[in-house]
Parts: sequence; C-alpha cells; structure tokens
Amino acid sequence: MANQGLFREMTALLYETGIRHIVMLTGDNQRTAHAIARELCIDDYRAEVLPEDKAAFIRTLQEQGRRVIMIGDGINDTPALSLADAGVAIGSGADAALEVADITIAAEDLREMVLLRKLSQKLMGRINRNYRFVMGFNGALIALGALGILPPAASVLLHNGSTILLGMDCLTPLLPQE
Repeated sequence: MANQGLFREMTALLYETGIRHIVMLTGDNQRTAHAIARELCIDDYRAEVLPEDKAAFIRTLQEQGRRVIMIGDGINDTPALSLADAGVAIGSGADAALEVADITIAAEDLREMVLLRKLSQKLMGRINRNYRFVMGFNGALIALGALGILPPAASVLLHNGSTILLGMDCLTPLLPQE
C-alpha cells in the first residue's frame, strides 16, 4: 500500500477527533486485510466481504445504536454508503459511489476526513450554543414582557440586536486559518 503512512496518520487523527471504533470492510483476502489493519492500527476488519455484506454490517451497527460513517470509492461500496449515517465517497471513485454518498472528498489527501470531522464538531458546537442562547434570551424577553417589566419596544430592540450580533458571530471562521 503506497500511502500507508498517510492512512496511519489519518487513522490516528480520526481517533483524536473522537471516532471510537474504525472497521475496515474489504473484498481483499484475509491475509492482506489482516496485514493492512494491523499496519494502520484499525480496530477491526472484515475480509472477502461482498457489497451486500457491507450493507448488512452497517445495518447491524445501526441496530446496536451506533452512528456509522462509511468511506468508500467503488461501486461495491454503494449499498453501504447509502445506508450509513454519513456516506463519504472518495472523489476519484466510481460514479455510483459519488452519486449515493452524502459527502465527497478529494482522493489526493484523505486527511480531509479529519478536517471534515473537526469542522462538523465545531459547527454542531456553534449551533447548540446559539440555540441555547436564543431560547434563553428570547424566553427571558417574553417573561419580562409578560410580567410588565420590559416594554414591547425595548423587547423588540433587544431581540433584533441579539439577532444581529448572533448573525455576526456566525460569520467568524470555525477553524483557525492556516
């Protein structure tokens, strides 16, 4: 495998971002799959897997309550890519895989998966923070208005001002610029 160093680095970075379990599903023979999984520090692997077996494996994990990200590039990966919670196709892969995947990344550098994971974590953090702020602030404005403490004009001004400030905050980058 020409890119073993890159794959090993990507695997380590995925673990650092909170991915807890990495499984390789491959049509390769048992011996090859075992060697690759060991070299890349992958938790588990399945060898000589058919496309329908990949999909069944994804379904089983989901029935166990796990969220599944599937990375694939071939037509054999399309059933599993379509079933996964997030199907990720490699940009140079088969057209069918690109069609069913939720996300497409460039094949030149799989570390984009790590960037994607970090970006999604930061985005979800921002969404949750903003949701809590909006619900709390607007709830307080409603309560203060209902109690007669805050006049309607002040409530409108505070609400619109907070909306503008929150919108401006959302324009800031999620990840540091490199």
